[in-house]
Amino acid sequence: MTLELHPTPIAGVHEVSSSAFADARGRFVRAFCEETFAAEQLPFAVAQVNLSVTSLRGTVRGLHLQVAPAAEAKLVRCLRGRIFDVAVDLRTSSPTFGQWHALVLDEHIDRALLIPEGVAHGFQALSNDVQLLYLHSASYASACERGVHHADPALDIRWPLPVTLLSARDAALPSLAEWRAA
Repeated sequence: MTLELHPTPIAGVHEVSSSAFADARGRFVRAFCEETFAAEQLPFAVAQVNLSVTSLRGTVRGLHLQVAPAAEAKLVRCLRGRIFDVAVDLRTSSPTFGQWHALVLDEHIDRALLIPEGVAHGFQALSNDVQLLYLHSASYASACERGVHHADPALDIRWPLPVTLLSARDAALPSLAEWRAA
């Protein structure tokens, strides 16, 4: 079994692929290996693990991140269902500020998305009853919670489905321009 990290156009954002061991009993997948991450100069200490359940296809969650002093990296894996997973660079000093990278994660594809500090995360459920497993490098701190609006025209994220459900909090998130000005 291997765990491979594949860089994306956004610095620090990596697609993480795993090869499964399969036999008559089922499959076994290495989902995280601190040694592999460290060898790629991507130290990642797990401070918190969360499970997200999204009931309805078309729902969008995000785009969220935590800022200092509780800035966090996230490793996101889909355990059930299928999602369109998005990372948006909100590091104002980054050459890729405002750019996004997306990939489809689902229960049948052995991969995850590593999102570094300063990069927002969001997703759209492409099926009903989605479950995501999040590994966080910092514990949740509501005072450090931030984000940007998923439908900001400056981001031009091409969500695959019409947005059918969005929280009031996510609907009130600022635009990219407001984020930059803050």
